[in-house]
Order: sequence, then C-alpha cells, then structure tokens
Amino acid sequence: MSKPKIKRDEQFKRDAVELSLKSDKNCKDIAEDLGVSYNALIRWRKEYRDKGNLAFPGNGKQKSFYLKNKRINKTKKRTKN
Repeated sequence: MSKPKIKRDEQFKRDAVELSLKSDKNCKDIAEDLGVSYNALIRWRKEYRDKGNLAFPGNGKQKSFYLKNKRINKTKKRTKN
C-alpha cells in the first residue's frame, strides 16, 4: 500500500530548494532530513530554476498568469528588435 500524498506549501518548497542550493549536504540527504523524496526535491529545484518567483503556483498563482507573463515578455522582446 502506498503512502498518502502530503501537499507541501509554496514556502516549504522554496525553503527546501534554497537549502539544497546553499548547503554542503547532497540533495539525497537533505530530502531525507526534510521527509520528502529525492525526486520531489530535484523536481522542485528544476521548477525553481526554470520559473523563478513564479514557481510553485499552487492555488494562489494560476499558471495562466505565468503564461500571460511569458507572452508579454516575448512581445516586448520582439518589439525591441
């Protein structure tokens, strides 16, 4: 039987990622200390690297907001050229 899925909030994920980036410990040990899977921590790091402050949208920040911002930035780049 699998374990029930525990939802982690945006701040927990952000703190976990920042800890993993600044710590001398490896990701496997940090994940174990935090009680999350190694794969989840690696996935959070990738999302944080790719999206920055828009990572971990949860219920408060919708993905559509992220996509709208992305389109606006592309438009700005095209108009500069």
